[in-house]
Amino acid sequence: MSNPQQLRYSKEHEWLSTAEDGVATVGITEFAANALGDVVYAQLPEVGDTVTAGETCGELESTKSVSDLYSPVTGEVVEANQDVVDDPALVNTAPFKGGWLFKVRIAEEPADLLSAEEYAALTHSDN
Repeated sequence: MSNPQQLRYSKEHEWLSTAEDGVATVGITEFAANALGDVVYAQLPEVGDTVTAGETCGELESTKSVSDLYSPVTGEVVEANQDVVDDPALVNTAPFKGGWLFKVRIAEEPADLLSAEEYAALTHSDN
């Protein structure tokens, strides 16, 4: 399992792209997608919602369980991925590409986001 080097990661298994014009993309990692199993439902934050780092902002339901979705940063949601709402399996098949979850205009970024290497160590996976 390879974690893209340019992303940063939360201990709750979300990834965060580098912010462009203050807007970053959020998704869940391949590790989390594999642990969840086949995702069949996605409840994402809506445009205009304020999300807070470390707090629940949605949920993903799989054939195995329901998992809360946590925001890795604080900010305002500017886009939710309608493709994932329509086809939740994208979270499993393309977690770092088409399976992204939402975009957020960052107000505050926590200092404890992990590099790809640190996240690999956390999950004991190859990077």
